[in-house]
Amino acid sequence: MAVEVCVKAATGAPTVLGDCPFSQRILLTLEHKKIPYELHLINTDDKPQWFLEISPEGKVPVIKIDDKWIADSDVIVGILEEKYPDPSLAPPPHVASVGSKIFSTFVKFLKSKDPSDGSEQAVTEELKALDEHLKSNGPYINGEKISAVDLSLAPKLYHLETVLGSFKGWTIPESLSHVHSYIKLLFSDKSFQKTKAAKEYVVAGWAPKVNA
Repeated sequence: MAVEVCVKAATGAPTVLGDCPFSQRILLTLEHKKIPYELHLINTDDKPQWFLEISPEGKVPVIKIDDKWIADSDVIVGILEEKYPDPSLAPPPHVASVGSKIFSTFVKFLKSKDPSDGSEQAVTEELKALDEHLKSNGPYINGEKISAVDLSLAPKLYHLETVLGSFKGWTIPESLSHVHSYIKLLFSDKSFQKTKAAKEYVVAGWAPKVNA
């Protein structure tokens, strides 16, 4: 029996898969675990009443498992791992937090209007730390096998690369060769290609936050 999952629809195109990295993380988990699912695209600018009844805060993603709607991507991933343990995507504890600050530093740099506030340096330092980890442990975060950490990082790195390129003209330094190889590996994955938002929708989704 298929699980039901609600994810963000594209900004200005409510019938097209949208740009939420947390929604894509859940779709990637379902794809890699080969769990059948029914997709509901939610127009976050005009949320339907039935959706607000199952997700009062109006947040995506939410997933229905055993007749119960569950929110929060961290919680959802944990429940999917517990209920569908094969194949296991659970990372060992020592790598579970690798790259965990990349998204928050990226967002701060994206919104920054002050070139001297250190936000660019912060995101670069986080990417350098990821590069060092991959140099010793790659090609994935946990070596040869893809894990939940990779499925969380892949959408965030896609947003980082797309949005910083568009709004800041910024690219990941070429010297971080292991990060570049990692991104190429993640983005070439069939499940990633199937579940990613088109770049124009990623840019459109971030525009209000950048221009706020």
